[in-house]
Amino acid sequence: MARPLARPLARPFTRRHAISIAMAACLSLPIGCGSRSSTPADGNADADPDRPRVALIMKSLANEFFSTMERGAQEHQSQHSDQYELITNGIKDESDLGRQVALVDEMVASGVDVIVIAPADSKALVPALRKAKKAGVVVVNIDNRLDKSVLEQENVSIPFVGPDNRSGAKTVGDHLAKSLSQGDKVGVLEGKTTAFNGIERRLGFEAAMKDAGIEIVASQSADWETNKANTITASMISEHPEIKAILAANDSMALGAVAAIKAAGKTGQILVVGFDNIGAVGELIREGKVLATADQHGDQLAVFGIETALQILGSTDSTTDDVQTPVDLITADTLAP
Repeated sequence: MARPLARPLARPFTRRHAISIAMAACLSLPIGCGSRSSTPADGNADADPDRPRVALIMKSLANEFFSTMERGAQEHQSQHSDQYELITNGIKDESDLGRQVALVDEMVASGVDVIVIAPADSKALVPALRKAKKAGVVVVNIDNRLDKSVLEQENVSIPFVGPDNRSGAKTVGDHLAKSLSQGDKVGVLEGKTTAFNGIERRLGFEAAMKDAGIEIVASQSADWETNKANTITASMISEHPEIKAILAANDSMALGAVAAIKAAGKTGQILVVGFDNIGAVGELIREGKVLATADQHGDQLAVFGIETALQILGSTDSTTDDVQTPVDLITADTLAP
C-alpha cells in the first residue's frame, strides 16, 4: 500500500555509524571481527562520516527527463548539504543495461549508504540490487518499477517511489479522445517492452482508446528514443494514412512523432500526446503541435526517493512501503503563459 511522501531525518543513522559500533565491539573481542574503512573510495579523508553517501543511478542523461531529475536532486542536496552527500550517475542510452548493473556494483564497492535507482530494465537490475541490499545498502526504486515476480524470486523487498503510470497514461488518453471521434484510428509508440513503466503506459493508453471506441491500428516500441520514434511514426503514417493521432509513452518519442508528421506534411492533421512534460514538449504544446502530456515531476522524483531512503536509513524499524508520487495532465490550458 502506498504511503504519504516521506521527509528526511536531520541526522539519519548511517552504515558508517553501524560500522563504528561494530568496530568498537570488536575491540572488546580477541578475534572474529573484520573492519571496513569509512573513507570514501575517492580518497577524500575530509568527508563527513556522519553524512550518508547517496548514489543516484539514472537512465540516459541524453534524455531531458533524467537531466532534469539530476538537477533537481543536486539542488535538493545543496539545500540539505548537512544531511547527505550525493553522487549522480547515468548511462549513455536506455539500452546500456550492462553499464547500469556495473554502476550498482561500483557504488556498493565505494561504500555508499544509499542507492536510489531508476532502472533501465525492470528485471535485469534486481540481482545486482539484491547484492547491494545484502551489503547493507539502503535501496530505493524510482521511476520504473522493478518486476514483482523477479523480486520474489530473488527474495528481496525494495520500495518503489513513483507515480501510477497506467493512471497517468489513461488520463492523457482520455483527454486525447475528446478531440477524436468514435471509430477513429491511432498509433501507439511504446517504451521499452521490458520496462514496467512502459508496459503500464501502453495499458493506460489502450484502456482510454477502448473506452472511447477508438481503434489502435499500430503499436510498436521505439525504446524511448526520438530517432526510432521518428522512423516508426513515418512507417505508421505510410501504412495507415487514416491515423488521427499518435500516443507516445514518453516525450522524447513524442518529439520524433512530431518531426515525422511534419515531414509527411500532416502537421495539424495528426494529434500527438506524450508523457513526462520535458521543456521541449511544453513549447510544442503552446504551439499546438502536441495536444497533451503527463507531468510526473521529474525534477522532484529523485528527491522523493532520496527523502524516503534517508527516512529508512534513519529508522530502527526500516519500512519497505511504496510511496505514490503525483502525476498531472498538462495541456495548453494548464501551462503558464
